Amino acid sequence: MVLHPKAKVRVAGQDVTFCCKASGTPIPKKYYWYHNGTLLDRTVHRYGSHLVLRGLAPEQAGTYHCKASSEAGAIRSAPAQLTVLAQGQQSCKPEPEPSLVELPGECQLDAAGSRYYNVGRCLPASCAGGPAERSGCGADAGRCCGVRRMEMREIPCAGATLPIKVVAECGCGPCAQPRVLVQGRVTAADTGEPLRFGQIFLGGRKVGFTGYKGSFTIEVPPDTQRLVARFVDRQQKFVDAVKVLPFNRRGGAIYQEVKMLRKKEPVDLDGSRSNAIALGEASGREPVGELVLPAGAFLRPSGEVFTGTVKASVTFLDPRDMATAGAASSDLSFANAEGEIVPLRTYGMFAVDFREGETGATLQTGPVEVRMDAGQVWMPEHRRKMKLWSLNPETGLWEEEGVLRPAAGSRGKREERTFLVGNLEIRERRLFNLDVPEDRRCFVKVRAYSNEKFNSYEQLEGVIISLINLEPQPGYPANPRAWGRFDSVVTGPNGACLPAFCDGQRPDAYSAHVTAMLGGEELEAVASSPTLNPNTVGVSQPYLGKLGYRRSDHDDPNLKKTAFQINAAKPDPNNVDETNGPIYPYRGLEECEEAPVSANHLRFYRVEVDKYEYNVVPFTESDLTSWTGDYLSWWPNPQEFRACFIKVQIEGPQEYMVRSRNVGGSHPRTRGQLYGLRDTRSVRDTSLENTSGACVEFKCSGMLFDQSLVDRTLVSIVPQGSCRRTAVNGLLREYLSRHPPAAENNHTAAFTMLAPVDPLGHNYGIYTVTDQNPRLAKEIAIGRCFDGTSDGFSREMKADTGTAVTFTCQERPAGRESFFQRLLTAPAEA
Repeated sequence: MVLHPKAKVRVAGQDVTFCCKASGTPIPKKYYWYHNGTLLDRTVHRYGSHLVLRGLAPEQAGTYHCKASSEAGAIRSAPAQLTVLAQGQQSCKPEPEPSLVELPGECQLDAAGSRYYNVGRCLPASCAGGPAERSGCGADAGRCCGVRRMEMREIPCAGATLPIKVVAECGCGPCAQPRVLVQGRVTAADTGEPLRFGQIFLGGRKVGFTGYKGSFTIEVPPDTQRLVARFVDRQQKFVDAVKVLPFNRRGGAIYQEVKMLRKKEPVDLDGSRSNAIALGEASGREPVGELVLPAGAFLRPSGEVFTGTVKASVTFLDPRDMATAGAASSDLSFANAEGEIVPLRTYGMFAVDFREGETGATLQTGPVEVRMDAGQVWMPEHRRKMKLWSLNPETGLWEEEGVLRPAAGSRGKREERTFLVGNLEIRERRLFNLDVPEDRRCFVKVRAYSNEKFNSYEQLEGVIISLINLEPQPGYPANPRAWGRFDSVVTGPNGACLPAFCDGQRPDAYSAHVTAMLGGEELEAVASSPTLNPNTVGVSQPYLGKLGYRRSDHDDPNLKKTAFQINAAKPDPNNVDETNGPIYPYRGLEECEEAPVSANHLRFYRVEVDKYEYNVVPFTESDLTSWTGDYLSWWPNPQEFRACFIKVQIEGPQEYMVRSRNVGGSHPRTRGQLYGLRDTRSVRDTSLENTSGACVEFKCSGMLFDQSLVDRTLVSIVPQGSCRRTAVNGLLREYLSRHPPAAENNHTAAFTMLAPVDPLGHNYGIYTVTDQNPRLAKEIAIGRCFDGTSDGFSREMKADTGTAVTFTCQERPAGRESFFQRLLTAPAEA
């Protein structure tokens, strides 16, 4: 499906057009349209690939999807929602919805000590198309609800006032169209060796190469529903990787680590004789099966039989090895007869590479036999459904090659056993799979939060949640026998719903291993020991007990805390305790996606060093559509985000909070006006005594949102303790003196500069990264700052490397205020 219908909003009486388009061989020419799952009468609506509905009535609201078919099969589109408004009904309310931001610690709003202020927000709803709107199968951005007007407020705060802009009115305007990117790194699953200058394909089209360190960036084409990328090693050391990459439809970049399987070393075979190659005999295990190649099976592309020496490389991905899950290709899905994309459960994948021994020319095969040991299939019902599949590298979908039938067999001196046997011909370089379709499916609700408070308004978007389905050992749910499937979903404003295999009769028939990643950083799961707190986990008892929730460090405190495992117990519809999440039946996807935050769900959170951010113009970094064009916006360009950090060394007995205060420095519209504040606690350098370092964000200098004049941000760095400035990086001092005007820097308890316009590096103690995702830009810059280099990455603070300014701090005498406290209580005097 290359064009999916789009969601539309219309007023009753208007017309609407939905479009879809499929490709294939032969070209699909039959199209069927469905409303809420019911086939529409072709004779009434006269549709083909376009569906036109005229004079809309309220009852025509709902979901629409199309199906395209040919002799080769069928494929369904993603559903599109049609909203039909009554005459005079507004899809965008002018009154903003409540939205809370946290104020700095020195601000107390009311008697209860609340530090949260309502800045308002406009719900990201689509607006109704006008009567003159085009029928619309192109890339028309449409109209969306957004900010129409903002107002400046001033909040009394520790003897001064804090400016803040709030949403005063919402209205319809052109929809924002932020770029959607997937970035990441491609490395070997075994050694971490990067894929250098590998080719990247989307469909059959080459779109770029990986870098020297395996890095890549893919811009997601508009209207993409399923991003299938193929990574090819031109050196032929690795098996081609076909990945279905998650992405954030709301814009920005998602970071993804891609693992590739190293090709197995080839063995020499005699093409004139029958040969057998074991599949999956590593680690002393019994092979899953074998590939049997009869005499004369090898063919040149011309069809000529080749009987000489064959260099045969067969690489098997064994799901009994938990470490292989990340290197598996595709997302283990196929299109059934109705065109619906449905999941498979794998018992092993293998890639073959046959070449002539002397010339290295590629060989194909005639009919060969795949034999699978039925004893390796622990679920008896799976033996009847086992099939052989091959992966289409352009669609990322598995296509059926044949059925495996039971047959008796013997392996020499080993005992007699039953094999499942299937046949195939190897005509192109594809990945093959031993799989069964699995219809016991559910969805698991997961949310990610910015901290351990788990406030609903502090959820994180753009987090990649990954779920690996495990098949546990009987009686040992924490010790899986094998993995069977994996899926990844990106969190939106209401979390994520991940598909998973589940079972209603045996709660532990399947279990799920779940992780969360944001910009290459692993988030932490909620603890399960020494005590299991249902309120913290997010799931009420007794269902939590049935799920058997266990964090990865449950039995060993030395293990990482970044994953949890649950029994995928299908909810019992007759048990009220199991009807409120976190597991939903497969037909309950909509219920899962729209579940309120009060419903049961599983949780991850970000482990923050003490850190605080305040923007005068509020902006949710995980939702790029929340950006507002304003002279005081921290990020002036929603298409490109430039993160700047300064490294501060603290010599003192403890860790200290360090604040950056950022105001307009040279632009006539913003001079002297606050952009925002950043507080960061310094991190101890374990290799140095009484020394810590802080990587403090500041607002980069550059063009403001109107792109007309540069503003040199006036940045003040103030440690929140009894500290005095003892050193400034010589190169930075020289740069600032050569690029006037120089900021007044006459107080030894602070460091002030007009921020450099140039992207300086670690030699100056300044770290600058530009990216299409603000969180990712900041994560990369922080990693470089901790490391003290311009291209490295570390989570261990190296406080004396790549530093801009050094402060010496001491414990102040009792009753004496620090300079930072005097700035808050009596700024003019200080």
